[in-house]
Amino acid sequence: MKIWYQSYVDAENAGGYWDALQAHLDAVKDPGTEVVIHGITPHDSYAHPIVEFRCAREVICNAVRAEREGYDAFIIGHFQDAGLYEARSVVDIPVLGMGEASMLQACQLGQRSGIVTINRRYIPWFHHQIGKYGLGQRVTGVHAMDFQPGQILAAFGSDERLGEVAGLFEAQAKPLVRDGVDLLIPGGGIPMLLFSQLHDHRVDGAPVINGIPIVLKQAEMQVKLRALTGLGVSRTSDFVKPPAEVIEEFMTHPKGL
Repeated sequence: MKIWYQSYVDAENAGGYWDALQAHLDAVKDPGTEVVIHGITPHDSYAHPIVEFRCAREVICNAVRAEREGYDAFIIGHFQDAGLYEARSVVDIPVLGMGEASMLQACQLGQRSGIVTINRRYIPWFHHQIGKYGLGQRVTGVHAMDFQPGQILAAFGSDERLGEVAGLFEAQAKPLVRDGVDLLIPGGGIPMLLFSQLHDHRVDGAPVINGIPIVLKQAEMQVKLRALTGLGVSRTSDFVKPPAEVIEEFMTHPKGL
């Protein structure tokens, strides 16, 4: 099994993040699974919907490339899941989003979940995401720290910086737990990977979700189910597949025009 893992950080700016991410993926994948990380240039360095929109276009194109190059599944390793539905509509291989996978898994572990994102500009996006997935009664709160996506990368390799970020996360998470949240979800792949160093991470008894192994295991499961039963996405509404020439036009049209 070969899986394309789409990071929203490019190789030039990843620093030790990609190395840590690859090691984490390799540690949790099934024997025989190969996970290949791919980035986006320019990467998602500023929290804003227009950046998500720009990255989404490249993600959709990369999902098509992944299928054409023989990958078995495509993972959007970015909690905002920008381009998720559109990518599902143009390829037949499973397409998984970290945000959706994390929220759905949290629903099996507790009745109510809360998200702590890295920047308050993501809060409206997450509320739209929660509504899109029909989880408004299950994911009931979104709080934020105050980082740009690129800034939190500096915490990798520094125990002191890890402790600082964990403390800021906890400060935002505690009010959510007091309001009745059972599970806590870091709103991003970067903080999830950072906190993966904290075994059985909890805040006031509420488990902190690491969506990286969750989305990878869901991708492996969907590939296996497709092989066993032929199960794939519905093509009746949201994921209706366009004609091949429309996909090709999207792939070849100049970016930004």
